Amino acid sequence: MGRFGVTEILIIGVVLLVLFGRGKVSALMGEVGKGITAFKKGVKDGTEEIEAVRDVTPESEKDKA
Repeated sequence: MGRFGVTEILIIGVVLLVLFGRGKVSALMGEVGKGITAFKKGVKDGTEEIEAVRDVTPESEKDKA
């Protein structure tokens, strides 16, 4: 099994459309997009939270380090 080419991806797409129909596939892709967006937002919020915790260190503690 090698890498997937354009032809293989198109065949898989056509099979999915035939099996599930256009409505189901587009709804699924919409949900995947929402999931990716939520994941990116969660990562960003987590990074901001970590940075906020780092900034809470008192100045006297920063000078000792």
